[in-house]
Amino acid sequence: MAAVVQRVLLASPRGYCAGVERAVETVERALALYGAPVYVRKQIVHNAHVVRELEERGAVFVDDERQVPEGATLVLSAHGVAPAVYERAAASRLSTIDATCPLVTKVHVQARRYAADGYRIVLIGHAGHEEVVGTIGEAPEAITLVESLEDAKALELPAGPVAYITQTTLSVDETAEIIDVLRRRFPSIRAPQREDICYATSNRQWAVKELIGEVDLLLVIGSRNSSNSARLVEVARVAGVDAHLIDDETEIDESWLDGVQTVGVTSGASAPERLVQRVCDWFRAHGVHDIEPYASVYEDVVFRLPVELRRAETPAA
Repeated sequence: MAAVVQRVLLASPRGYCAGVERAVETVERALALYGAPVYVRKQIVHNAHVVRELEERGAVFVDDERQVPEGATLVLSAHGVAPAVYERAAASRLSTIDATCPLVTKVHVQARRYAADGYRIVLIGHAGHEEVVGTIGEAPEAITLVESLEDAKALELPAGPVAYITQTTLSVDETAEIIDVLRRRFPSIRAPQREDICYATSNRQWAVKELIGEVDLLLVIGSRNSSNSARLVEVARVAGVDAHLIDDETEIDESWLDGVQTVGVTSGASAPERLVQRVCDWFRAHGVHDIEPYASVYEDVVFRLPVELRRAETPAA
């Protein structure tokens, strides 16, 4: 590494959000309560390190609930699922623990209500993302997916009332642009009472915007399939700052650091803080000792564990 890098600034807030904390703890508590194996539908959160560590403790990750032995314990991931998944799990007599993030559940409830009231629903999100698949499953006949400005401009809907909802992990700025187009095209479109992009996604993008004026390069710690992590890279690049998504310190390419004096580091909402510390240790090992938080913002959001787990852990009176 060229000896130019002088300091590393750590974005705040970064890392785990309340929904991820809850989901990971759910699997850990289920393993403690029931013993291995505990089955998990899809990745509990989109982070390769977290998934690997839970596998080592006895979690078994499956793509489909139909792969789970009858009567076994199944945890549903933080991203939410379609109603058909609950039905199939019940038919197999699975002991299901729902670790869906409450903020995703809020979007699902909105979708059902809009559909019941006769609205055509525009879902802003990324095709194939687990959260989007689950949300569409709530009202497939009523929902139309919009992924981009171009989609919004070309959208054709049948006559009748229109509402929109969004994936919780989108770019705040890009989503605002799409909503502006939808409002111009459908002036009476109904909006959620509170925006669907979650507090953690918004806060981490805000923190990057605050930081990027001070850095020459941004490293975002997060896995490739983490939507909110990918958005942090985009926020920096849109502002003209070079940025890269890395799973951990082993993916740092020293050529990125040529001519760089200040490196910013942040992490997506599903990346544990220990990965940030490993990146910091990598820079220390390469002679950089000025490593400090750029700001200190405290998030105090906490979600209760799933009701199925709380009931199981409560001793009978």
